[in-house]
Amino acid sequence: MFKKITVATVKTARPLIGAFREDLEAKPASDVPKTSRKAIQTAAATPGFKADVGEVVFADDHLVVGMGDRSTLDPGTARKAGAAVLKQLDRAGIDAVRCVARGDCDDLEALAAIGAAMAEGIALANWRLAGFDGTAAKTVTTHPRLRIDWDRKPLRNAMNAGLELADSINVARTVAATPPNVCNPTWIAKEARKVARDAGLKCTILDHKKVKELGMGGIDNVGKASDIPPCLVRLDYTPAKVSKAAKGEHLVLVGKTITYDTGGYSLKLSGGMRGMKYDMCGGAAVLGAIRAIAKAKLGIKVTALLPAAENMVSDEAYRPDDIITMYNGVTVEVTNTDAEGRLVLGDALAYACDKLKPTAIIDVATLTGGVVVALGHFSAGLFANDDRISGAVECASQGANEKVWRLPLWEEHREFMRSPFADILNSNPKRSAHPIQGAAFLSYFVDEDVPWAHLDIAGMASPDADPVTGAGPSGFGVRLLQRFASGMAGG
Repeated sequence: MFKKITVATVKTARPLIGAFREDLEAKPASDVPKTSRKAIQTAAATPGFKADVGEVVFADDHLVVGMGDRSTLDPGTARKAGAAVLKQLDRAGIDAVRCVARGDCDDLEALAAIGAAMAEGIALANWRLAGFDGTAAKTVTTHPRLRIDWDRKPLRNAMNAGLELADSINVARTVAATPPNVCNPTWIAKEARKVARDAGLKCTILDHKKVKELGMGGIDNVGKASDIPPCLVRLDYTPAKVSKAAKGEHLVLVGKTITYDTGGYSLKLSGGMRGMKYDMCGGAAVLGAIRAIAKAKLGIKVTALLPAAENMVSDEAYRPDDIITMYNGVTVEVTNTDAEGRLVLGDALAYACDKLKPTAIIDVATLTGGVVVALGHFSAGLFANDDRISGAVECASQGANEKVWRLPLWEEHREFMRSPFADILNSNPKRSAHPIQGAAFLSYFVDEDVPWAHLDIAGMASPDADPVTGAGPSGFGVRLLQRFASGMAGG
C-alpha cells in the first residue's frame, strides 16, 4: 500500500493506457497516440489478455489496463480498473503513473468523470484498517507515496476530486471496520469532532443526560444497558455561499449508528452476532457523506444526525413487552429488542423535523435482514413518502453506481405496525412484509409534509468481496448521498 496518493506531474512516470476489446480485433484505433499503439499491440499478443475490465499487463514500458467494451465504458468500469492498477503498482513498487489520453475527446466532462472514478478506485483499493497489527502480523510493504497524473488541467482537477471523495468513503470504511471494543458511542463522538475540524463543520453532541431530557425514549432505552452511554451526534455544514437552486433548502441525513448489536434480550444466537460491528454502517456512511459534501464545497445547507448506542444486555436493559415513549410522543410496544435500529432512528427523525425544519430527509441504515432476502447483495432497498425525492435518489444512485430499488410503503403497511396496547409495535411478530416493516415504523416519526427517503443498506454495507473495496465495509452510500446533495445544489 501507499502512505499517500496525490496528483502530480513526474517526468519519469510510467505511462498508463486503457485497452478496449475492440483494440484486440484489429490495429489499435487512430485515437491512440503513436507511442502507445505498440504497447497495446504487445498487450494483445500476451497470452490470455482479453482486455477484460481490470486485466493489467506491462508492455513496452507501459501499463496497459483492460477496460472491456468501448460501448460500456462508464465510471463504474473506471473504478474497477483503477483498483486493479493500484494492486499492480503496489506489487511492482512503481510510485508514479501518467494516464495517456486516447485522442482529443470532445466530451471533456465525460472524460473527467472517468478520470475521477479511476483515481477513486485507486485510492479505495489502497485502503487498509491500520492500528491493529501485533507481533504476529504479516509484513505489509508500505511505499511512501504514489503520484498519478493526466495531461490536462481539468482532468487533473477531476482526479483530485476523485481522490478526495475516496478519502471520505475511506473515513466511513475505517469507522465501520474499527472493532467494537474501540468503536463505541463515545468514540464515535470523538471521531465526529475530528471530521468536523477537518472539514469545517459544526459538531454538537447531545449526551445521554440531554437525550433523556429531550424525551428520546428510543435512544435512551436501546443504549442504557451499556456501560458506554448513548448519544446523538449532530454535524452542521453551512456553505460559504448557497447556490441559487438550493435557496431555502435544508438537507438532513440520518444514519443508524448502533456500534454493536447483541440483540439485547432478544439475543442473537448461532453465530448471528458476529459482524454486528457493521450495524453502524449507515451512520458511517452519513459521516463520510457530510465530509464529502463539505470538501466539495457544495452550495447547500446540510445537517447529519448520528444516533449512537450499544445494544447490550444487563439489568438495565429494555425488554420485550416494555412500552416506551419517543421524542414526538408516539408510544411503542417493544416486541423485539433486536429491532433496535428503528428506535434510535425514530428519535433522530422526529428531532430533525422538530428542530431543523428540513426540506428533505434521507436516512441510511442496516435495518432488516428481510431486505437482503429480497434484494440480495446487489441493491439497497429504497422507501419514500414522496415520488420526487424517490426519483432524485434513484437518479443519484445511477450516477454514483450504487444501486437502489424502490419497494412499496402503503398505508396498509403502516396499519400493520399498530399495537393493541400502545400506538405502534417496533416489530410485528408476523414476518409478513418484513423488509417494509422498518420503513413503515419510521414513517410515524417524519412529518407528512417533509419529503423523506429511507435506504436499507443491510445487503450492501459489507459484501463478501467487492471488486474495488474487497472484503469488509464498502462505504456504500457516501457517493450516493454526495450526488444527491449536489443535485439539490444544482450540480
